[in-house]
Amino acid sequence: MKIDFHVHAFNEKVAEKAIAKLEAVSGFTPYTRGLISQTMDCMDRWNIDKFVLLPIATKPTQQKVINDWSFEQNKNDRIIAFGSVHPDAEDAFEELERIKAMGLKGVKFHPDYQGFEIDEERVYPLYRKCAELGLIVVFHAGWDCISPDYIHVMPEMSARAHKAVPEMKMVLAHLGGNLRWESVYEHLAGLDGELYFDTSMLAGHISPELMLKIIKKHGADRILFASDCPWGSSESNAQLVESLSLTDEEKEMIFHKNAERLLGL
Repeated sequence: MKIDFHVHAFNEKVAEKAIAKLEAVSGFTPYTRGLISQTMDCMDRWNIDKFVLLPIATKPTQQKVINDWSFEQNKNDRIIAFGSVHPDAEDAFEELERIKAMGLKGVKFHPDYQGFEIDEERVYPLYRKCAELGLIVVFHAGWDCISPDYIHVMPEMSARAHKAVPEMKMVLAHLGGNLRWESVYEHLAGLDGELYFDTSMLAGHISPELMLKIIKKHGADRILFASDCPWGSSESNAQLVESLSLTDEEKEMIFHKNAERLLGL
């Protein structure tokens, strides 16, 4: 069984516009044009049983519309849809309550798009509210093409946020910090608590040796299989995990058991 913990798709009204913009900025050729139907086709082709859908409210005015859309996608038994709130929204705390009431299991923050640093004290109350509600919190971590010269989530910063709000179930994408993995190994890997890394967008970007070193230090029981579809493929990231010198049990934890435990499946 495989659960992909990091997948993106969009409302069909904005999907093509969003994908075209991101494609131009990133230089990556996406596997889909952002539609749920195309995403499902990819998941079928890549032998993915379930996936976590991660929307991002890039403006305060977007969060309710996005979360309503996520609620509809969550009715598909293969999709585990998260919500999103914007830290600058006046009703962010109320929206977190609504996300919980709708049965969504977590929220996605992308500090590069939302204009904050992960360890700003002003956002800690939001993190604490997520923890109080039992919501999992997924962060983009490390370098991102939208803000190449200003990284909003460096490993040292993530460590400070985790220390400040240790009760938050925190998932850092891209193995704790995209293209900042030596720093992840030094500052994040091995910290105690509900701190998870996902494997999104690692294939072709990280050496298997460094990836294995980070996993061994942090523990395979806190690594979540992920792709970042439509920008990465579940298939190539699965092949990377399979290539590592891990036990079958450790690979099973990464591919689905850790996600099942965290999501309460």
